[in-house]
Amino acid sequence: MKIDKSIIVSFIFLVLIASLYRIMPGRPFGFAPQIAMALFSGSIIKDKKFSFLLPILSMLVSDIIYEVLFSYNISPIAGFYDGQVLNYILFAAVTVIGFMIKKENLLHIAGGSVAGATFYFITSNFVVWIGGGLALNNLPYAKTWDGLMTCFAAGLPFYQASLYSTLFFSAILFGGYFLFNKFALQNKRVTA
Repeated sequence: MKIDKSIIVSFIFLVLIASLYRIMPGRPFGFAPQIAMALFSGSIIKDKKFSFLLPILSMLVSDIIYEVLFSYNISPIAGFYDGQVLNYILFAAVTVIGFMIKKENLLHIAGGSVAGATFYFITSNFVVWIGGGLALNNLPYAKTWDGLMTCFAAGLPFYQASLYSTLFFSAILFGGYFLFNKFALQNKRVTA
């Protein structure tokens, strides 16, 4: 199996993004690059095994780094937490949405970003509701339609931050990839 340069560059880029966003001061909850990373990987990486593997592996490396920093009291942010495996599964599922994004089409990128953030919001909040997650009053959400809507309403601030961050990080990832390819191809033409 041959690993091409785009996979290596993409992996390094994803690890950096996954690690660095956590140190953003005053970052609102839900403002994170993972959805954009999964979309980017699904869209850019031709080998679908790697398109699933890269965002998950980059998140794992980032989580390991932060767990080590946390265990040595260098960072207040733990790398590992309850429910993390489900997040990894959801981000892998978001990668499928990336398959439908044409990497040079801004409308596809924006539409995929909205679809990815919305899918994650609906799915993760449904899992919280069905799994007995706690409402703001520290009681489990009622297993009724009203309980589900209350769970979704409680998640709206996270959804808003997730939507903004997915659009923001998608612009960085897809834009960075576009610029890298543009300048890399120009340099190849000049030296050829």
